[in-house]
Amino acid sequence: MEIALHIGANCTDEDRLLKSILKNGDVLAQHGVAVPGPGKYRRLIRETIQNLNGAAPAANTRQILLDAILDAETPQRLVMSNTNFICIPNRIFDNEILYSQMEFKLCGMLQLFPDDEIDIYLAVRDPATFLPDTYRRSKADSFAAFMQGRDPHDVMWSDLVRRIRASAPQATLTVWCNEDTPMIWADLVRDIAGLEHDVKITGGFDLLASIMSHEGMSRFLAYMQAHPPKTDAHKRRVIAAFLDKYALNEEVEETIDLPGMTAEDIADLSDAYEEDVARIAQMTDVTFIMP
Repeated sequence: MEIALHIGANCTDEDRLLKSILKNGDVLAQHGVAVPGPGKYRRLIRETIQNLNGAAPAANTRQILLDAILDAETPQRLVMSNTNFICIPNRIFDNEILYSQMEFKLCGMLQLFPDDEIDIYLAVRDPATFLPDTYRRSKADSFAAFMQGRDPHDVMWSDLVRRIRASAPQATLTVWCNEDTPMIWADLVRDIAGLEHDVKITGGFDLLASIMSHEGMSRFLAYMQAHPPKTDAHKRRVIAAFLDKYALNEEVEETIDLPGMTAEDIADLSDAYEEDVARIAQMTDVTFIMP
């Protein structure tokens, strides 16, 4: 069985991808894809991994989990999504390491499903916006307490990606930038669901509709119907053009406020992020989705 595991990062999705995928129940069923509600597996998987604490599970653990998660027979592909899979926001920098629990959580998952094909999906985000957003949700007493000694300038997603590859070399890994999701939303829905790119889906413009004016969305859909794009690159250029004109400022503009950091510091974080993303895109054992 294939297992698509969308692991975050924190504050990149808000379950919107899962909701878009779930809109395609009939199509998914036709292709042997099961997408159970998150209440079926999030707590169950987390507690099972924690209780095992690195020990090998009993031989029947996998089947017991599948019986609890699935309402029908075992599918060809099982989709599970949890942007808090590795940890909740207040533990992101435990031990001064970005997602120090990653190895423990992923290895635990691989032990639970040792003979299944695991496809891991990860969105990364500019630390200039990722850090203040996760800090707010962490309820830490201070930004320094949230970072636990880690320098914001040292937050490198490429390091995490390398650790994922080392921890789960038998799994596939797909990475994208959270900032690019409006352009690649339909591709993400299909990729995570394991659908071919010519399969018609519902919800491919869900995110776009949430950040574009009603007028802009109407004009965009009319344009797409009258001038169907011939390639994905063409479609993304059209989306970018309509966003440039009709994006809702309150949805796409973020006020960045990091205690003790200047505007120059924030710019340095974003510049370093672009360089870091370029490193990830060049990794031969990672599928990087570009707009």
